[in-house]
Amino acid sequence: MNRLIEERFKNYLDELNTRNGYSLGYPMAKDFSYDFLVDFLGLPLNNLGDPYIAGHYGINTKTFEREVIEFFAAHFRAPPDDYWGYVTTGGTEGNFFSLAIARELYPDAVVLFSTATHYSVPKSCHLLRMEFQTVAVQSNDEIDYADLRARIGTLGTRAIIVVANIGTTMAEAKDDVKRIRTLLHEAGVERHFIHSDAALCGAFLHLSEYQGGFDLADGADSVAISGHKFIGAPMPCGVVITRRSLSEKARREVSYIGGTDSTLGGSRNALTVLCLWYAIHQLGVVGLASRFRDAEAKARMLQVALRDAGIPAWRNPHALTVVFPPAPPEVQKKWQLATDERYSHLIVMPNTPAPALDEFVADMRRCAKCE
Repeated sequence: MNRLIEERFKNYLDELNTRNGYSLGYPMAKDFSYDFLVDFLGLPLNNLGDPYIAGHYGINTKTFEREVIEFFAAHFRAPPDDYWGYVTTGGTEGNFFSLAIARELYPDAVVLFSTATHYSVPKSCHLLRMEFQTVAVQSNDEIDYADLRARIGTLGTRAIIVVANIGTTMAEAKDDVKRIRTLLHEAGVERHFIHSDAALCGAFLHLSEYQGGFDLADGADSVAISGHKFIGAPMPCGVVITRRSLSEKARREVSYIGGTDSTLGGSRNALTVLCLWYAIHQLGVVGLASRFRDAEAKARMLQVALRDAGIPAWRNPHALTVVFPPAPPEVQKKWQLATDERYSHLIVMPNTPAPALDEFVADMRRCAKCE
């Protein structure tokens, strides 16, 4: 490698490592090691087309991808004889893909989602030219079911697509899919589709004591998660799971690849498949549950520590996100805190070191005294 190039890379790597030590505002697990990927970087890997069709291009990881899909299909209690999915670039692609399927099924549908919904959902509706309406939220960011019922009642015989937040972006509130499904049935809405955006929480929610609904057995028609958040990966990735019978309308045969164009990306990342496959086989259900318990315990302690420092912090049940009034600008910048007009938050991931949390609380305490 050219010396100047090598020096620039080294300097930037040092800078990123420094930033990485002060990143508490976004849900990115960091305790992963995928050194084995180096052995695959010399190959033109490409999971081209449907993961269940080999196709003409054989330099892929589709065998591993199918096993990843099988794991999450079982995790989301999909029908054993009627599930399909693929490894995506992250939660946003999973949301877009699910809405695209829903539009194919119900071209006249109206999409309903709460005001706390991730920005990818209204963006997807805009790109897909889908009509949508926003629904009010409760004080904890969970959808307001009374407002949802009222909006359903105004739509007559229209098909309805509901995007349920299984962990809102800022407060990690969870919309109850079982309750949403009941509202649709009570209103006599026969043509409906429910998508669960479970970007952060989907990987661990079944392993907690959460009693609400979010998966396919609870009434969702699709579930999307991000793999680089709770599980951890060096690049964005995710998984989307739906019923095969629902996904078939989005399939197009492409002769020259010897397969079906059934995903959003024609060429897809084959390395993230290996990351997810390795992680779920290394951790298993027991390991994922342990990660959640450890992270939740630290989130609980952080909430108490902030309150003891005079900061009115709060947390939704079974959440790793601790919410508090907007932090001072210097604290936001140092710790890379996600902040909106209402509040800031800190997300405690499995790898979050206790000393970093202690330093953060000290910063908040010091700023509170200066006010």
